[in-house]
Amino acid sequence: MTNTHRTAFINGLLDLAVFLEAHPDVPVPPSVTVHHFPRPGSDAAQCAEIDQLATLIGSEIDYEESPYDHYGTSRLFGPVEYRAVAVLATARALHDAEASYRGCIQPDA
Repeated sequence: MTNTHRTAFINGLLDLAVFLEAHPDVPVPPSVTVHHFPRPGSDAAQCAEIDQLATLIGSEIDYEESPYDHYGTSRLFGPVEYRAVAVLATARALHDAEASYRGCIQPDA
């Protein structure tokens, strides 16, 4: 991520906050999650990036071994969550397999 992208992202969040503060008639969701996904790489490399982020944001790793392996961490700021997630190879392969039939099966009317 470049500094330009980071600055634009932060400014966008600030602009949204200012807008919502100035327009109390505009509804807001009960919560929001801002996701970060590691750069493509091996499971070990992606998990290492999540480990580093957990240290930076002062959070624990959450991981449950399942067919949809996700390795992540998060920190809450009130109802706003910063969440970093690595979608591991097993989960990506399972998703790809399940999605391979998308559009091929049509239910009866």
